[in-house]
Amino acid sequence: MSNYTKIGKVEGARTELHDRLGLTGAEISVNTLPAGASVPFVHAHKANEEIYFILSGKGKVIVDGEDVDLNEGDWIRIAPAGKRQFFASSDSPISYICIQVKAGSLGAYTADDAI
Repeated sequence: MSNYTKIGKVEGARTELHDRLGLTGAEISVNTLPAGASVPFVHAHKANEEIYFILSGKGKVIVDGEDVDLNEGDWIRIAPAGKRQFFASSDSPISYICIQVKAGSLGAYTADDAI
């Protein structure tokens, strides 16, 4: 059995990597919204925080009623309870990665977790 899983380029409006990579500690998705489009719902989480990286384009996220502008290269973390909805700008699509993990679960990282 191999200690890694590799997949090729992902395409489409949304690709969840949980099943495709056999993830056991996080959910990662790659998302694209066309210009003028939005995620069609507001949502929050019970226990998972989300970390977003804007791959390309521009738009905004509304978190608890506050508009937050998003541009290529931006990172944003949203706490589990934050009510969020993503929008592409009217003149640009937006592509982003979403990493979802249980808030407070990181026990060690970088050199502290290396052997």
